[in-house]
Amino acid sequence: MSDLHLTEPAPLDLAASSAAVCSAVLKLRGAPLHAALGRIAAALLASPEGSFDAEAGPAWAPEEGALGQDVVAGAERFGRYRVAGRSYGADDRRQLDSLAGLTATLLQVHALAQRTTHAYAQVEAQLAHQSQILDQIHESVLTTDLMGYITSWNRGAEQLFGYSALEAVGRHILFLYADEDPHHPPEDIPDAFAEQGGRMMEVRRRKKSGEVFWASLSLSPLRDLEDHPIGLIAYLTDITERKQAEERLHHLAYYQELTGLPNRTLFGRLVEQALTVTQRNDAIACVLYIDLNRFKLINGTLGRRVGDELLRRVAERFRGALRDEDVVAHLSGDEFAVGLFDIRQHFEATTVAQKLQACLAAPLKVGEHELRVGASVGIAVYPQDGQDAETLLRMADIAMQRAKEKADNPDRSVAFYRMDMNEGMQQRMQIESGLRHALGHGELVLHYQPKFEIGSSRLVGAEALVRWRHPQRGMVPPGDFIPLAESTGLIVQLGEWVLERACAQAAVWQGAGLPPFRLAVNVSAREFTASLPGRVADTLARYRLDPSWLELEITESTLMHDIDDVIAIMDRINALGVALSLDDFGTGYSSLSYLKRFPIDTLKIDRSFTNGLPADTSDCAIASTIISMGRRLGHRVIAEGVETLEQLAFLSEAGCDEVQGYLYAKPLPAYEFETGLRENWLLTTG
Repeated sequence: MSDLHLTEPAPLDLAASSAAVCSAVLKLRGAPLHAALGRIAAALLASPEGSFDAEAGPAWAPEEGALGQDVVAGAERFGRYRVAGRSYGADDRRQLDSLAGLTATLLQVHALAQRTTHAYAQVEAQLAHQSQILDQIHESVLTTDLMGYITSWNRGAEQLFGYSALEAVGRHILFLYADEDPHHPPEDIPDAFAEQGGRMMEVRRRKKSGEVFWASLSLSPLRDLEDHPIGLIAYLTDITERKQAEERLHHLAYYQELTGLPNRTLFGRLVEQALTVTQRNDAIACVLYIDLNRFKLINGTLGRRVGDELLRRVAERFRGALRDEDVVAHLSGDEFAVGLFDIRQHFEATTVAQKLQACLAAPLKVGEHELRVGASVGIAVYPQDGQDAETLLRMADIAMQRAKEKADNPDRSVAFYRMDMNEGMQQRMQIESGLRHALGHGELVLHYQPKFEIGSSRLVGAEALVRWRHPQRGMVPPGDFIPLAESTGLIVQLGEWVLERACAQAAVWQGAGLPPFRLAVNVSAREFTASLPGRVADTLARYRLDPSWLELEITESTLMHDIDDVIAIMDRINALGVALSLDDFGTGYSSLSYLKRFPIDTLKIDRSFTNGLPADTSDCAIASTIISMGRRLGHRVIAEGVETLEQLAFLSEAGCDEVQGYLYAKPLPAYEFETGLRENWLLTTG
């Protein structure tokens, strides 16, 4: 107990006493506080004695000449006031009771504040302890709010990314993402994720230095005291070395280390995937099996180092000869394979096979050696020869063995697995080889089919048609070699030859004094490029041929791409004084919407519509529409393939201007055409 004996207590009223109690509770602790409270009580009641007993129990009976009051707040007891030394009345008791109530309230609030301060100190200590733990672990840990903004950043994160906590906290997590691989950002993670738990993933992130690395990312929800999600906790570990090791293992498992090409396993998987698309599109696919000739001799003679380098060079040439969508693989040793999936006809695979063989024609430089290898190629066709990659590869291998065994020149040998395809391929290859020979050895000739004006029967022009006079096979039909020339690219050389010979012949007729008539030359889509007008101008100048003698026939399909470029080329040709005719009109797709823009002189009705006249109502409707449309646009209209008087009568009645066909004359050699021109046909000058 702390007692204060006041001989002359300074009197205090209740308000002053209350202020004194507040000051004492705020500033004092323990015995000094209790002594001060006793003095305040004595001063309030003008008592000689006053005390505050913090340990006094509830069982106490005041003696005569003394007054006491317990200091209690609710169930919490803080002690008792006691004053003595005079007589006390009811007013004194009320004042002491008020002082005790105020003191109890103040002591209760002070005790709560002390407990709260202690709790906060404990929390701060615990957070500091946890922060130390997070900073000591190797793993980087960061937290974000639900919007993806970083709220904490440990030392591991600083070491991993290179950003300090000051640089990172408050920024959006997206600034760490690698540009080329933005894995699902936090704002894309559904609310259910934060509510139901975390997940792990492998991601690519970017350091402060700009380096991109692989990280293992574990995300967990961050919750408040009421278990509501308030953000995410992210744990990241650098796994770049492991990913690089996995990539090396993957490369070793699926690629030939020597050439870098897919191996047999990966080739099979790629082919299987492509066959699924091919089947869905009801298309054709081919697998080529390629075996190098003379490699084993080179490898055995010059050693494995030279042989390995030779294989690398071959792989480079094969990659350069193929399209991006084609698959090329190095199976083993000197054996390669190619998958073709975007083809229309199986024979197109022979063009690819020949292209691969041709890319090996030039010697390969390996060190001081200039080496030559060739290739035998076997082809299997999906779905005829097999429904899966392994079967197709096996069938192509068998075809390759057949090609190698039966060929006079193994370096140019190609064989299909199916014999009927082989026969067609051999014939096609013979035609292609013969056509290349024919272009340079005078086997090609031009025939001229007259064009006549309906009504007057006057000759208004002629079409120059190429013919192949084969030394053994005789006259080869155009249908046998023109499509082949288009698929192999020979059509460009063929077209150049036709233009040259037609202009040369027209110059002869011009020199002989014949009135000019339009000599039509067909131009393929491959020829119709920006260089065509210049080539035409050079040819006209070389033969001193008046442009009124020349007409170029272009097919409707030529006009289907790059309309503005096509029109620009046509304008340049028109500027030379050369006429333009639209061949095979009506067989294209969308030229009607552009027809009014094309600077053409003549529309030619395709023979596929002429054949059915006048019996086929559909052909009649189409032919009549073309004639009507052409005349309204100011174009002359000519129908090809006219062979009967009934066809001629229909065309005449429909308003067609010109015709060509066997009803008037078949295509003729130059001398026969000139004879007919001088003796039988009237040549119109209009």
